[in-house]
This record gives sequence, structure tokens and C-alpha cells, in this order.
Amino acid sequence: MTKIVVLYYSRDGSTRRMANQIGRGVTSVAGCEAQLRTVADIPRPDGSQTTRIDSPLITKDEMRNADGLIVGSPTRFGNMAAPLKHFFDSTSDLWLAGDLTDKPAAVFTSSSSMHGGQESTLFTMMLPLLHHGMIMIGLPYAESSLTKTTRGGTPYGASHVSGDNTHSLDQHEKALCTALGKRVATLAAKLT
Repeated sequence: MTKIVVLYYSRDGSTRRMANQIGRGVTSVAGCEAQLRTVADIPRPDGSQTTRIDSPLITKDEMRNADGLIVGSPTRFGNMAAPLKHFFDSTSDLWLAGDLTDKPAAVFTSSSSMHGGQESTLFTMMLPLLHHGMIMIGLPYAESSLTKTTRGGTPYGASHVSGDNTHSLDQHEKALCTALGKRVATLAAKLT
């Protein structure tokens, strides 16, 4: 079985909904399994934590044993959310051992507004993956939803505009999430 980890951080649920849709794309490929995982929240200065834990927390062994990785985060000032960055900052042992080298990877994001920093957020998530030696997978313009979407979607990865968490994934955003999961799973299956 080819295992694809869909690792995400989600505070209000939009990024989690994208992760679920990407997981559907992964499992549409014969012999592929999606493992949805999240990262621990970082306490705020007042000591509160806001993340609902809807998926198990990721372990480093799951990262090592994955055949591919798809990473998602809401946009935070054009950057990935701090809990996800905090997790990647703890993966030096995986980097030193080359545990993720030559495995396919992709990224996805959500923001509350158009022009909310989606593409820069996707780039910030790519950087640690590239340092780990992973093979980055994007969305080609052959995906017709990429030219039809009016809210989310980039060649760098799937994206979604959630509004004030009032917009669900539209048909094009769903199609792009599914396509991203399928692309990573297909390549991972060929490489394993």
C-alpha cells in the first residue's frame, strides 16, 4: 500500500476540509492510502489553544514511512501558520538522515480573502520540503478548473478563499484539491 500523509494545521476548519478533499484524491488511485494528520497548536500568550484536533498528531515515524507528503496551512500574513513551522523546525533529524529525500510532495492553503497571501504561503511551505530533498508537485494548467476558478487555485498548489469561514469549497476548489491528491499519489505509486 502506498501511503501519502496529508499533514495540515487548521484553526477554523477550512484547511481541514481541503485536507479531506485531497485525501479523496489520494484514495482514488488504486493501492494508495491517505493518512490525515495534524500538528499540535502553540499556546497563545494568554495560555489558550484554539485548534480542534480532528486528526491524529503526526509522528516522525509516519513521516519516515510515508511515500509522499501533502502539506497544508491557513495563510498567516503570507506565511504558513506558526504551529506548522514549529513542527518543521523540529525535523532536523529527518533531514540529516535523508528520510524524505526523493519523495513527492505538494502544498495547499486557505485564506479569508482574495490576495491574502496564498501564493507566498505555498512558497513558505515548499522551502522546508525542498531542504528535505522532496520532489515538488504542482497543478498544471491541464487541470481545467485552474483556468475556471474565481476564488482559489494556483499552479503552485491548491488554495481556497474561505471568507470569514462562510464559504465552503466550490466545485473548482474541490476539483483542484482532488487533482493534487491524485497527482502526488500517482507519482508516489510509480516511485515505490
